[in-house]
Amino acid sequence: MSYKAKILDEKAIQRATTRIAHEIIEKNKGIENIVIVGIKTRGVPFAKRIAKKIEEIEGQKVDLGSIDITLYRDDLTKVSDNPIVNSNNIECNINEKVVVLVDDVLYTGRTVRAAMDAIMDVGRPKSIQLAILIDRGHRELPIRADYVGKNVPTSNEEIIKVKFEETDGSNIVVIK
Repeated sequence: MSYKAKILDEKAIQRATTRIAHEIIEKNKGIENIVIVGIKTRGVPFAKRIAKKIEEIEGQKVDLGSIDITLYRDDLTKVSDNPIVNSNNIECNINEKVVVLVDDVLYTGRTVRAAMDAIMDVGRPKSIQLAILIDRGHRELPIRADYVGKNVPTSNEEIIKVKFEETDGSNIVVIK
C-alpha cells in the first residue's frame, strides 16, 4: 500500500497529547480518582505520554496501567489459532475510579469494546472514558471517544499508521 499523506508529525503529536491531558484534568476536576490504562500495543506508549504530561501539569503522578485485549477480541479465531497473550498490568484498584482507556486509532470500536470487557474483569470502575490519538470513523458499535487528538475521515481501504518512538523508532502518523 502506498504512502498518501502525513497526518501528524512529532510536534503535532506532542500538542495533541498536551491538549488531551488538559481535557482529562478539566473534565474530571483533577486527577484524584483517575486511572490511565493503555491498550496494547500502541495505546501503552500514548497512555504513558498522557500520564507524564498530567504529572507535569498537576505535580503528582496518576495511576497508570496497560491491558491486553487479545482474548477478548470477537475475531480471535481469525487472528490466530494460538494467540500470544501478554499480561495485563493494572496494579492499582480500579473499583469506583474513572478509568481512561487510551489507544492510538479508533476505527470500528471493536477494540474498545474488548478493552471494556477486559477492564470489567479486573474491577468495577465508576466510569470508563476513552482517549484516542486518531478517530478515523467507520464505527460498527456505538462507541465514541471522550478525548480525540485528531479526527481523520478515511475510506475503508485506507490505513492509518501511528508510529511512536518507543515502539517504532519515530513519532509520526501517516495515511496509506
